[in-house]
Amino acid sequence: MLFTLKKITGGLLLPLPFLLVLLGIGLFFLWFSQRQRLAKICLTTGWIGLLLLSLQPVADRLLTPIENHYPTLNHSSPVAAIVVLGGGYTYNPEWAPSSNLLGNSLPRVTEGVRQWRMNPSAKIIFTGAAAGNNPRSSASVAAEVAETLGVPRDKIVTLDSPRDTHHEAIAVKHLLGDQPFILVTSANHLPRALQFFAEQHLSPIPAPANQLAIHSPLNGWERAIPSPYWLSHSERAWYEGLGRMWQWITQG
Repeated sequence: MLFTLKKITGGLLLPLPFLLVLLGIGLFFLWFSQRQRLAKICLTTGWIGLLLLSLQPVADRLLTPIENHYPTLNHSSPVAAIVVLGGGYTYNPEWAPSSNLLGNSLPRVTEGVRQWRMNPSAKIIFTGAAAGNNPRSSASVAAEVAETLGVPRDKIVTLDSPRDTHHEAIAVKHLLGDQPFILVTSANHLPRALQFFAEQHLSPIPAPANQLAIHSPLNGWERAIPSPYWLSHSERAWYEGLGRMWQWITQG
C-alpha cells in the first residue's frame, strides 16, 4: 500500500501533472469565483513554468549536476557480476523484445551488455519485479533482450522480486555478498542508487547509462523551441530530486 501511495504521489508531483493542476486551479478561479488575481497568478505561474521546463537550456542545466557525478566506464574490471537495475517496461510477445523496454530501460540493458563484453567471465544480473498485472517481470524481459544481443543464458541471473532500488540493493547483497560488481543504471539515477547500495555496505563500480543532458552542438532552434523532449529531461531532474528527498526522510 505504501509503495503504491508513494508512486501515485510522486507521479502527481512531476512537472506536467503538477503544472496542469496549477493551471486547472487557475481556470477554476477564473470561471467560477471572483478571485481573479489568484487566477492570474496560477495561470501565469503554470504557463511560465511549463515554458521554461520545456526549453533545452533550462532542462539540461537542471539535469547536468545530477548526471555528471560519474564518468562512463570504458575499461574492464575484475568483477564477479554486472548488475543492471530495472526500469520501465511492458510485455507484448508480438513485439520485438527490445520494444518492451520503455524509457530508461533499454539504454541500461545495452550498457550492461557492453560492460559484460568487456568482462565476459562475469555474470550479468537483471533486477525488477512484475508491475501491475504484467505476466513477466522487468528482470525477465530485460534478460530476454540481453539474450537476443548475444549474452549466453548461463551468464544471466534475474532477481524478480525487488520493486524499487532499496529492495534491489538488499537482493544484490544477499546474492553477491562482498563480491565486487559493476552497477549499471541511468546516469541521473546513479547517485541515489549508490546511496541505497552503501546502506548495504556495498561499494559497486558505477557505470552510468542513458545520459540525457546534451552539451554537444545543437541547432539554434532546438535550443529555442519548447519541446516535450526537453520537458522529459526536466522531469528526470525533478523526479530524482523528489527521490533524494524521500530517501533523506526515510533514512533520517
